Amino acid sequence: MAQDRVVDFDERAVLDERPEIADTTTPLGKVTGEHHEPDLGKSASGKRMARIKIIAPIVVVLLAAVGAIAYRHYAGWESTDDAQIDGYVNPISARVAGYITNVYVDDNQYVKAGTLLAKIDPKDYEVAVASAQATLANDQATADASQVNVPVISVNTSSQLASAEADVANAHAGISAAEQQLAAAQAAVLQAEANNAKAQDDVKRYKQLVDKQEISEQVYVQAVQTSNGATAAVQAATANVRAAQDAVRQAQSRLAQASASVESAQTGPQQIRIQRSRAIAASASAQKSRTAVEQAQLNLGYTRIFAPVDGVVAKRSAQPGQYVSPGQQLMAVVPLDDIWVTANFKETQLQNMRPGNPVKIRVDAYGRTYSGYVESIAGGTGAVFSLLPPENATGNYVKVVQRLPVRLRLDKGQDPDRRLRPGMSVVPDVDVRQSSSNAGGAAQ
Repeated sequence: MAQDRVVDFDERAVLDERPEIADTTTPLGKVTGEHHEPDLGKSASGKRMARIKIIAPIVVVLLAAVGAIAYRHYAGWESTDDAQIDGYVNPISARVAGYITNVYVDDNQYVKAGTLLAKIDPKDYEVAVASAQATLANDQATADASQVNVPVISVNTSSQLASAEADVANAHAGISAAEQQLAAAQAAVLQAEANNAKAQDDVKRYKQLVDKQEISEQVYVQAVQTSNGATAAVQAATANVRAAQDAVRQAQSRLAQASASVESAQTGPQQIRIQRSRAIAASASAQKSRTAVEQAQLNLGYTRIFAPVDGVVAKRSAQPGQYVSPGQQLMAVVPLDDIWVTANFKETQLQNMRPGNPVKIRVDAYGRTYSGYVESIAGGTGAVFSLLPPENATGNYVKVVQRLPVRLRLDKGQDPDRRLRPGMSVVPDVDVRQSSSNAGGAAQ
């Protein structure tokens, strides 16, 4: 319709320029008799105004459409220039003291995980390993001997107990026999004394008869001899009694000794427990020595310092001949395969920002734009984690828009030559209207 209106306007303009054609009802006489000059200024001004009235709405509509499209596009994006590439810095420190003998890398050199970075003089630690191994061998031998002694002592104590109990039984039997012998000796004494008394009476009686010569001298002499023999028999029987008494006392002593042996043998379980405790202590000492060997071997291994991750060497301070202490930092390794962007957005920009939102990241150093997604939003503003957090309980509160660190992760495979470095300035643009399909795990 606008085009048709323009055509009509052009036709009217042509008719206005040729009035003789436009006005066909004019009488011929007037045409031939009068000459009318056309009003050219008024005609041109009218044409311009007519064109403006037609074109202006079209331009307004087009501008409104472009503005709506631009607003719809840019209103769904949040951007900040307070952002930089971030990453971990792995400090490489000495774990043992000593003098550095070799340094195998230099600053800005790319290394793989497990690469030998530096070496500390290992001689002192080799000696420590040898000493610990010798101590372990001695303690292990002691522990083995203690373990062997446990069953030996167990068998010995059992044998000693059985032998002591047998000795007690024999002692009891010996006492019984000695007492019987004593009783027999005492009976023999009584018999000998009776025979002696009879012999003495016979001598007295035969003495009177021999004096009267009623019996022969020979009979008297025999009576005297018999009397002497009876006296000797009494003495012998008495001696046998004393010997039997001594035998009884000896048997009783043997019984006491055997009883003491039994009591000593009955302490066998305690002796076994003592020996087992000694064996356990010896085993613990051997285990302690074994641990000392392991520690010495670890310390020897710590004299060789390896790269923990793939990355670029930075801040190397280690030099051959330098004495280092445990914990002293020698260099750092920056892994370039695990980097992200830390962007500090204003809190007013976070209304629709969620983990998983797509991100366009423009790197100032290269003028290149990378794609990524929002990985996470920090648990507090930068002021909360500052060294001196603001104190708002004084009453002098001034509201300041805070910034929250937002971690942005780059999509994989965009930096194969590892050109991105921690600390580089970037400008991220976050699309807060949708979530990235590559960041499903982060969004969850």
